[in-house]
Amino acid sequence: MKNSKRLFIQVEVILGITILVLAVLMFREKSRDDLYKVSVIVRDSEDSQWSAFRYGLKMAAEDFGVEVFVVSTGDILDLEEEMEYVNREIHNGADAVIMQPLPGTKGEELLKKADKKVPIMFVEHGMSLTGSAAAIPVTKPDNYALGKALGEELLKDYSGNIRGKTVGILGDIDEMEATKSRREGLLEVLKETDAKILWSAFGAFGKEQENSLEKQPKVDIVLALDDASLKTAGACGGENNLHGALVYGIGNSTESAYYLDIGIVRCLLVPDEFSVGYDSLTEVAQNIGHWYCKMKDRTVSYHIIRRGELFTKENQDILFTMSQ
Repeated sequence: MKNSKRLFIQVEVILGITILVLAVLMFREKSRDDLYKVSVIVRDSEDSQWSAFRYGLKMAAEDFGVEVFVVSTGDILDLEEEMEYVNREIHNGADAVIMQPLPGTKGEELLKKADKKVPIMFVEHGMSLTGSAAAIPVTKPDNYALGKALGEELLKDYSGNIRGKTVGILGDIDEMEATKSRREGLLEVLKETDAKILWSAFGAFGKEQENSLEKQPKVDIVLALDDASLKTAGACGGENNLHGALVYGIGNSTESAYYLDIGIVRCLLVPDEFSVGYDSLTEVAQNIGHWYCKMKDRTVSYHIIRRGELFTKENQDILFTMSQ
């Protein structure tokens, strides 16, 4: 009799645990008719540099049946503004957030707290070179390799010898992991060349800015580490304000391709931004709602385009994604 009662209690406990687990899973899983919502937060989101990225998001959203909303932003410059966007999207029902992070240890702490509410995926770069925000995955190109390839393409045009040449370097916010990594890769190549780096300009360098490109000393070569920098150099060169400097750079917009086409830019390195969009959303879509899964880092490739190769079939496909 005692054994039967004990068995009955054990069965009741097991059933109770099973029902509890199923309830939790049903609570966490959405119905088939209710799409997951993913918010995307990047700096200056309507800029042409994000065209291929947005197209990749769109294709992945169609493939995986999720709803994607790219938040309309300006040039997000501080942590407070960034966190306002993140918290607002979570409050409005986002099931996950894909975002381009600003650097800073305080930001890492706040984003880790937000990551406990909904999954977060970084794009373009992590928060630091040390990977201290390792709990949050990132989809990005190999930024160090991009910077290194930029230097190597320059050397190819000079048969490896740029001794005595003067160089200027343009880049985004200096503390950004992408900027740091690309600059380190570039300097790794240049350090044995005896080229003279006369200046480095980071952040805002428009005509009205204190560190505007027009105010920099004359150099033989300008190296741009990102799309915004390359467009600035291209526009400056188009107005003959680079004093004949040759421009090499990393870019992913139709404007950057245009400056290559008209000969202002000698070589263009294009990160696969379509895949940044597609792969980041794929990783989110495959894991969202499954609390027991963990998203992983993803690394995308890049393409090297010369003016004479701009209209090959492969490069036309790249230009197509930029124009969407």
